[in-house]
Amino acid sequence: MPDSNVNRVERPDFDEKKAYVAQEEDGTAFFDDGREIELLHFVYGHPSIDDIRGSPTKLLKAIDEYGRTKKYLMNVGDDKGRIVADLVAEIKPQVMVELGGYVGYSALLFGDAVKKAGGKRYYSLERNPEFAAVIMSLVDLAGLSDIVKVVVGSSAESIKRLHAQGTLDHIDLMFLDHYKPAYTTDLKLCEHLGLVTPGTVLAADNVIKPGNPPYLEYVRSSVEQKRQADQSGQTNGDVRSEFGRNADMYKEREGEEKLSTEIRGNPNLVYESKLVNSFEPTGVPVSAAI
Repeated sequence: MPDSNVNRVERPDFDEKKAYVAQEEDGTAFFDDGREIELLHFVYGHPSIDDIRGSPTKLLKAIDEYGRTKKYLMNVGDDKGRIVADLVAEIKPQVMVELGGYVGYSALLFGDAVKKAGGKRYYSLERNPEFAAVIMSLVDLAGLSDIVKVVVGSSAESIKRLHAQGTLDHIDLMFLDHYKPAYTTDLKLCEHLGLVTPGTVLAADNVIKPGNPPYLEYVRSSVEQKRQADQSGQTNGDVRSEFGRNADMYKEREGEEKLSTEIRGNPNLVYESKLVNSFEPTGVPVSAAI
């Protein structure tokens, strides 16, 4: 049984002094408008750049500084990030995979945690080549290139390619924070390929706000419910309409994402699911599924 029922101390209070500037309102871009490259210039032009080199912790603080004083960044942030970092320290994964890397905040935080826990590899899968280039630059700056491997391309195709190459044969811990309609289809793909097995731990961001009902329904379904869905001919379907603005902006900026809707996954896997309350970097209350 994949172990995903982890007790965590909830964090009822948010420190407003570390809050990012607010995310832009509907209709206004809040990513992929040049701010990601601007972040690179901010970091490399930082007065403390010599101290930042080789220090993931100090680099994360510099990224947070940009988010607080310049523009919003859709990072996992310190509060949610520490929940997963604590999980890494507890289960000590040899191989961790993240789906959706953006500018590398999670790769820096979790990659450093994997390294400290004695792990071998952290794969950061990012579709946008510009974002991936930002991640690579910051990973190198932090001194984590020996652990963190950035893979450019759609999540499904990257997973298939890594598996076919024999590079990736099992995932101990997977962090899902990418295109929301792909959460369920990519999980099923990993099940199908034998990458997710009993003992694998999943951490999924933004399952309550903005929300991901198909993913929660799947990981909470019993073996019988999954088999009945298969027998009835139910497919993964095209669930983009359930995700509103985020899916529309993703399509506009990244192009159409092909989901692996034909993959059935492994209905015999049963997940224990727990929602953990936390905060976005802006201070907005959210939940992650572990």
